[in-house]
Amino acid sequence: MSLDVTLSNPPCGTCGHVPEGYSDNITHNLNTMAQQAGIYMQVWRPEECGIKTASQLIEPLTVGIALLKSDPERFKKFDSSNGWGLYENFVPWLERYLEACINNPNAEVSADR
Repeated sequence: MSLDVTLSNPPCGTCGHVPEGYSDNITHNLNTMAQQAGIYMQVWRPEECGIKTASQLIEPLTVGIALLKSDPERFKKFDSSNGWGLYENFVPWLERYLEACINNPNAEVSADR
């Protein structure tokens, strides 16, 4: 099972062109690590904490990534024993998601679980 995140850009008000957004997925096995980093709700359940646009994810992702990087050994304790859900994959995934949010601040956020 995985978490699918999508950033959908609104159409241009002038020409109607819809800029490409972003989508990616990651295993649910990382949800405990996300909880410990304080970003579970924002990443897995954005609609439940009022997040509608990518710009609203920038601060929590920035803070969560900084926390994860500040103490890797603390968070590696939550690595999945089956290898599907590791710190070494989660941090780069979050960094890509943050970059996409920065590049698409007006995009609508959705998460499918």
